[in-house]
Amino acid sequence: MSKNLDMHLLLQNSRAYAEGFLSEGEVSSYIPQLAAQNPTLLAVSIISPDGAYHNTGNHEEFFSIQSISKVISLIYALMTLGEKAVFNKVGMEPSGDPFNCFIKLETAGEKPFNPFINAGAITTTSLLANNITFDELLGFTCKIFGDNVAPCETVFAEEVAAGKRNRSMAYLMQSKGVLGDDVEKYLDYYFRLCAVLVNTKHLAHMGAVLASGGKSPTNGQEIVPPRIVSIVKAIMLTCGMYDGSGEFAVSIGLPAKSGIGGGIVACGGGYGIGTFGPALDAKGNSVGGIRILRHLSEKLELNLFA
Repeated sequence: MSKNLDMHLLLQNSRAYAEGFLSEGEVSSYIPQLAAQNPTLLAVSIISPDGAYHNTGNHEEFFSIQSISKVISLIYALMTLGEKAVFNKVGMEPSGDPFNCFIKLETAGEKPFNPFINAGAITTTSLLANNITFDELLGFTCKIFGDNVAPCETVFAEEVAAGKRNRSMAYLMQSKGVLGDDVEKYLDYYFRLCAVLVNTKHLAHMGAVLASGGKSPTNGQEIVPPRIVSIVKAIMLTCGMYDGSGEFAVSIGLPAKSGIGGGIVACGGGYGIGTFGPALDAKGNSVGGIRILRHLSEKLELNLFA
């Protein structure tokens, strides 16, 4: 049996295992485009250390990256502005709260706890918006995904219409001196990046870049400096799965980032992994994606702590 067929069977088995848990989740109702998703969709793509792609399930299905965009904005902010500028404005500690909670903005200091809660991502995005155009940020996003991607205008418009809580966070942070004056511009960048459409193959490419220390899995060229990859993977491990990050680290042990669009990007052992399953658990993470990653982590021995 060939190595490729072994990997294909592994992915099929992981998907079959995860399908048994989809009924435990529900699609997000945040915006109509998310609410309309089919909760039975499930896919996984993986790029092996040798650069080979493997896919199974609905891997051609496009969905909005949502909070996976927070990894991209953090990487690019660190690359263009430096660690000091970024972490002077946003922390790097787990919050223990839901991703859209802003109670601690009032009670536990001025700056957001980390770049992967909504308040932290808006802050990171504001730093970028003050220094680059959105087209520059999108160009970098295309490099990370290894393909030309773009925001969905329908998703973007729905994000703007539904984004009252995010808008409240932004204006609260402006009042505390965390954000500058152009709040609507910062939110425009944030919502547009959340609305970028991808599939699991794009997420696997992103994961492979992180797994290889910042290099493209197709040509070996550096996309992200190794120091920044180390920072970002550490924050993904501790904060990337919202307030389920600790449990995910214990049970699966991979740096990962989820989005309420149903996607998860993960990396480990030289593998880049992308999953999609719009049925979410109570914390906003893909039920099927987590189960697929649990199966792959065990079978490929990827858990950092095992």
